[in-house]
Amino acid sequence: MKYFKLLLVAIPFLLYSCSKGGDSPTPVVPPVVPPVVVTEADIAFKVEIGTAEIDYTKIYGAVGASQAINVNVTSALPKDGVTIDVKVTKDADNSSVFTNSISSTAGAANAVTITSLSPGVLSTATVVVTSKTKATNTATKTFKIAAK
Repeated sequence: MKYFKLLLVAIPFLLYSCSKGGDSPTPVVPPVVPPVVVTEADIAFKVEIGTAEIDYTKIYGAVGASQAINVNVTSALPKDGVTIDVKVTKDADNSSVFTNSISSTAGAANAVTITSLSPGVLSTATVVVTSKTKATNTATKTFKIAAK
């Protein structure tokens, strides 16, 4: 019995002496990597009548009441595509002659046919290309047009 009491007293000391003790080391946390931000290229485009790029200083004559144009985005296309807005107004009274808005995910050959041109009436066509991903990424071109 004497040994039993001694054993009961010694066991807690033995268990205590075998414990690890102290603080455990701080776990290593991998560094936070910031997300990759892809910057969008500025919108650049050209407007063509037929196969020739428009000279924005000239007045173009449309044969009849309509004129086909191509809007070709020459910059890298935004991931969600672009919106192409075409508006034609009469120079005399600034009234609207034609408006059209198209959505495009193709860079080249965005065909638009301007209609409702009046013979002998000088008009201004405005083409605005806007990124669907970043609304502030936009480009504008204007040219003069009149039906013959």
